[in-house]
Amino acid sequence: MGQPCRLPQPPGHSVALHQAARGLSTGCCTQCLGCGEGGLDSLAWLCPLARPVRSEQKALGAVTRGPCSSRAAAPCAARLSMGDSQPGPLAASWGLAGEGARGGGWARHRVPATSAFVLQANMSSFSGLSRGRKVALSALGLLAASGAGIALALHRAVNATEMELHPPSYPWSHSGFLSALDHSSIRRGYQVYRQGGSACHSLEYLAFRHLVGVSHTEDEAKALASEVEVQDGPNDEGEMFMRPGKLSDYFPKPYPNPQAARAANNGAMPPDFSYIVLARHGGEDYIFSLLTGYCDPPAGVSVREGLYYNPYFPGQAISMAPPIYNEILEFDDGTPATMSQIAKDVCTFLKWAGEPEHDQRKQMGIKMLLISGFLIPIVYFMKRHKWAVLKSRKLVYRPRK
Repeated sequence: MGQPCRLPQPPGHSVALHQAARGLSTGCCTQCLGCGEGGLDSLAWLCPLARPVRSEQKALGAVTRGPCSSRAAAPCAARLSMGDSQPGPLAASWGLAGEGARGGGWARHRVPATSAFVLQANMSSFSGLSRGRKVALSALGLLAASGAGIALALHRAVNATEMELHPPSYPWSHSGFLSALDHSSIRRGYQVYRQGGSACHSLEYLAFRHLVGVSHTEDEAKALASEVEVQDGPNDEGEMFMRPGKLSDYFPKPYPNPQAARAANNGAMPPDFSYIVLARHGGEDYIFSLLTGYCDPPAGVSVREGLYYNPYFPGQAISMAPPIYNEILEFDDGTPATMSQIAKDVCTFLKWAGEPEHDQRKQMGIKMLLISGFLIPIVYFMKRHKWAVLKSRKLVYRPRK
């Protein structure tokens, strides 16, 4: 930025316009946009020692810098007071010198009000900043990067004061950008939930129709729904009745109300499983570690009756008994029902329950990237074709003869 503007404001010169014109300054010189008697009709009060900005040098050709090009130079007012009345390179290149050199070297050139001109402001850039501002911005960027690194390190650190383990990251088959969910695993996970987890936990936002085309056929989903008794009504007599379930019915709740759920689980409320993977820090890694992390408490740690020790659970004491163990059930497809296999299938099923659109979203992302590869170059070419002319306009004066 230049030195503070030392030029007197002409009559009718607004403060806002005066400040906007100062943005054109370079070195220690200041260029002010003045007003004539007929309104905004001239680019007056130009410093004769000013030098053109870089974007103007391209249009005006090689222009020798005036004595104001040095940052260590004295203010323009001091130079002008010495009687330097020669027009600077900026005024000479624009043809503004020669009329009314007055007041210690200030050149004023009257341009008719009907003249057309285009004014392009100097766009600030990092290279044009002073050394102090460059150092300040560099220090700010280094401080932000250091803060982000420290926050990430603290976030990943082990909380030794509470003896709580963070779940490790497991190589899930669906974690890749081009990887889909294992639908066979979804089917096995639903079987585990149906035979064990549905006795305590609900899937409030899933219906039997959601299984069609994902893990079961339509006939299989109808058969599963028909095994459930659903309350419906009222009938013509105004009474509620029970009927077999159908595809449009949602999975039944294990308890009629939250009070009954707490009473049956020693005061603990079993959470709903619809979005349990999305609602827990760590996602399926946490669910897998929790299901397989039951163990005996270490020496010096006691757990009261009715609770079980699990280092991955907040507080390390959980009221849910170990839900799975080896060979707890037999899968329909003959897969060995080990503890880790059961936990993996349940996590995959719950991942799909929370994000049924998982595979479709990745397919849409791939399509978007393929289409963007064709559209982005076209849009960029159109942008350059339209705005290159507008952004490269120069200052031109055409006074009426």
